[in-house]
Amino acid sequence: MTYQEVLNWMFAQLPMYQRQGQTALKKDLTNIVALCKELKDPQKKIKTIHVGGTNGKGSTSHMLASILQEAGYKVGLYTSPHLKNFTERIRINGEEISREAVVEFIERNKTFLEKQRLSFFEMTVGMAFEEFLNQKVDIAVVEVGLGGRLDSTNIIRPEVSVITNIGLDHTQFLGETLPEIAFEKAGIIKKNTPVVIGERQNETESVFIAKAEEYKAPIIFASDTMQNYTTDLLGDYQKHNVSTAVIVIQQLKEYKVTEENVKNGLLNVVRNTNLKGRWQILQEKPKVICDTAHNKEGLFYTLNQLKKEKYNSLHIVLGVVLDKNLGDILPMFPKNAMYYFCKPDIPRGLSADELKEQAEEFGFEGEVFSSVNQAFEKAKKDASKEDVIYVGGSTFVVAEIL
Repeated sequence: MTYQEVLNWMFAQLPMYQRQGQTALKKDLTNIVALCKELKDPQKKIKTIHVGGTNGKGSTSHMLASILQEAGYKVGLYTSPHLKNFTERIRINGEEISREAVVEFIERNKTFLEKQRLSFFEMTVGMAFEEFLNQKVDIAVVEVGLGGRLDSTNIIRPEVSVITNIGLDHTQFLGETLPEIAFEKAGIIKKNTPVVIGERQNETESVFIAKAEEYKAPIIFASDTMQNYTTDLLGDYQKHNVSTAVIVIQQLKEYKVTEENVKNGLLNVVRNTNLKGRWQILQEKPKVICDTAHNKEGLFYTLNQLKKEKYNSLHIVLGVVLDKNLGDILPMFPKNAMYYFCKPDIPRGLSADELKEQAEEFGFEGEVFSSVNQAFEKAKKDASKEDVIYVGGSTFVVAEIL
């Protein structure tokens, strides 16, 4: 099979959550346990850090990997979803898994994967664990896909568990309230293993404290001692992720990481890990900014930052997915902007016409476009050199213009 044939086959298996939504979600860990057993349990032979949370888990994971790389360690990094290429999900010291390794893994395990009816995400997690073992990483940073308790990554025994924060996202899977969602995220807390909670929130701290006490897991709230470091990841919201990452590093007693490593790691996240899509400035004059924030909590910080930008006119290329509560997020967007409504090119993208219809109820003005790229090109054509173009609303909208 060619690399493209392998990807087509993977995407065609039990649907991937990012594209299909609810039908792709699994209700237990049976499949990933079976796959890892078939692979001789690579996850038991590698050291890991497990990172969950509603917002910031991707940025925090990249910060941790960058700091550990600066300290001279060989670091695996597993994240999702990918923006452009599938291989972004599995990296070692910033280098993506080779296409050859992807093909070899699928061809070798295809019979088992079909028989067991593994989902796209489950087979990807197994592939990551095996690649990290084969490449002899010193430690791997593993980002939770969705939730925590029932996420396929939740069969590792990490050195530290991390939960960045809790917000109302994926409520159809994780619960309608913050405590319910916190319960699902708290599922990654392990016995006698330190857990770092990024932000102390009134509605959720008791959930985490109770779970930590039950499992005799030392618990630290990173927001209690904010860390004063600079990072190359732009966006005011990154200060929370910086504090979380620094506190996590302090829990890694077996790893030698100096103050200089921490400082340089945070300053070189993009270079060390190749992270994209977090308040990424694509060009100046007109200034084009893209950001993958897509829920109420993430957009709060991103749109506050947008208010600080200086411009003559603001152009917003906006697309979302079906399960977003538009009544929560649309009122957060600025009214004094020209909107370019579009649909991300995935089955669970919300139609641009419907998005415009709902946006008009909140007093927004704009045009509908048949694709993200068409919307983006029109925004660039309309904008003067003193304007700002913001592209966002969904990870998939950002992916299409990068």
